[in-house]
Amino acid sequence: MALANVAAPAADRPLRLEQVVADLIADSLLTKETGDTFLNNRRAFQSSQHPLILIANQKWKDLREPRKTLHLESLTQWLAQKSSLDYFHIDPFKVDFAAVTKVMSNAYAERYKILPVAVKPGEVTIATAEPYVREWEAQLRQVLRQDIKRVIANPVEIQSYIVEFYNLARSVKTASAQDKGALSDITNFEQLVQLGRSGKLDANDQHIVHICDWLFNYAFQERASDIHIEPRRDVGNVRFRIDGALHQVYQIPTPVMAAMTSRIKILGRMDVVEKRRPQDGRLKTVSPDGGEVELRLSTMPTAFGEKLVMRIFDPETLVKDYADLGFGDEDERKWKQMVSQPHGIVLVTGPTGSGKTTTLYSTLKSLATPDVNVCTVEDPIEMVEGSFNQMQVQPVINVTFASGIRTLMRQDPDIIMVGEIRDLETAEMAIQAALTGHLVLSTLHTNDAPSAISRLIDLGVPAYLIQSTLLGVMAQRLIRTICPHCKQQVDLDDATWDHLVTPWKAPNPKGKTAIGKGCLECRLTGYAGRIGIYETMVLTPQVKRHITEQTDLEGFRQAAYQDGLKPLRINGAMKIAAGLTTVEEILKVAPPLSGEQRRTPR
Repeated sequence: MALANVAAPAADRPLRLEQVVADLIADSLLTKETGDTFLNNRRAFQSSQHPLILIANQKWKDLREPRKTLHLESLTQWLAQKSSLDYFHIDPFKVDFAAVTKVMSNAYAERYKILPVAVKPGEVTIATAEPYVREWEAQLRQVLRQDIKRVIANPVEIQSYIVEFYNLARSVKTASAQDKGALSDITNFEQLVQLGRSGKLDANDQHIVHICDWLFNYAFQERASDIHIEPRRDVGNVRFRIDGALHQVYQIPTPVMAAMTSRIKILGRMDVVEKRRPQDGRLKTVSPDGGEVELRLSTMPTAFGEKLVMRIFDPETLVKDYADLGFGDEDERKWKQMVSQPHGIVLVTGPTGSGKTTTLYSTLKSLATPDVNVCTVEDPIEMVEGSFNQMQVQPVINVTFASGIRTLMRQDPDIIMVGEIRDLETAEMAIQAALTGHLVLSTLHTNDAPSAISRLIDLGVPAYLIQSTLLGVMAQRLIRTICPHCKQQVDLDDATWDHLVTPWKAPNPKGKTAIGKGCLECRLTGYAGRIGIYETMVLTPQVKRHITEQTDLEGFRQAAYQDGLKPLRINGAMKIAAGLTTVEEILKVAPPLSGEQRRTPR
């Protein structure tokens, strides 16, 4: 973009609204008529907001790209180029809170509306939204005895993160000071364990409470599905799982992290004193936008203290319709065919974190009409749903999956959901429930749908019972979807397609796909959100004939393919052709195809 040669404002003077509007007009981002009309409105000058914020609030069309508006981020990028400074997007995941907040005081940052964002030997990077105010630069260079690199950042983000970074750093620093050096004498594993059992920090200290509140709100804001709190020798790691990938968030001194874990255990009604064995718990809180959010807690003892993982369940994202889950028309038809039967067993398979729970809850939600009694037995109950009757497995008092099914069968159920079939006893009780007129939904951990048959046989279930009760199996995985904000179409060459679907004989349907270039909305990953890919196997009479005590898995898989089963890799390939995801994502997630296919799948 060519920039007009407009004289910069005088040094050490804040940006003036008239000058910014004039520069936008000169650079052909704004029409003169629009700018003059705005400047004639005196209310615009009565606001103390930054000029870029005032202009962004007008939602004017960007003359360079009429489909877009002059939003704050694009205006910030324009200002950076205008002032010959680098543009900087503040990503909290990449900022060392503790290091940057030592550069200057909170009061100094507030005074000049500047924020340190990076510290490295010999240089400190400072973000500002006022490129022509430089008084602070000489002062800092003299005090720090380091070079100062100025960058332009979003004024809203600067103000927001000044508050957030300094408040968090202050809480961590104060909590660490209260610990009084408890880590100074650590020399062996036993002392590390003792430290974890006798931490000196109070879990109810206001600074610990503030850190935990920040952690929850930040996780909700970033769409995290899991929060990991991992103690190490000196500092512990906080990591978020976003769209299936783990991101480092912050490092916190180990004693502070131990107090945080105790605080969260208290909220989850767990045994705070017991740190030697794993525990499970749950808590419900409120997100910044006012919605209820449930968290499932799990602790694990490690060499340096308790590791805590919190899985976040948002009711709005847990229960979705089939299209939002990623079902294609054929998958939806087959799945509804299976779950609409009055009795029988339907299985969902896949590894941990593949979306099985979301699929089952969404299905049960659609089936739980007022004239249907839906009962579940789970370990643990992942989301409390008002339209189900839910029971949690508690092995300590002999409430297992098998005994739970036995109890539910006396509760006049129409549909039973079993969290997981792990052993022969649970499988036998599920089969018994199906034989006595109930629809049973459950999960297994297998790589694909046909493998569920061999898994049941390995557990000891007779083949004739599988034939008479199993309605179908659906295997699934979660894949990241391309960010809609930076999506662009590219060619899908035949060589790449053939590598993806070999040995399945499937022609390249369109020759086009899409990728994400990477933008601020997706943290430069090119992906935003996840959907499922599915392998739906209906047990037709033709397929059931191949279920015997000596079933050969590969032979059975080929029979299922001949009956119309499309593997996960092929379902993923269809989503690539539809421009929903990338080849790399499918190759990473979906297992490779096996066996020779001599025909194009239907």
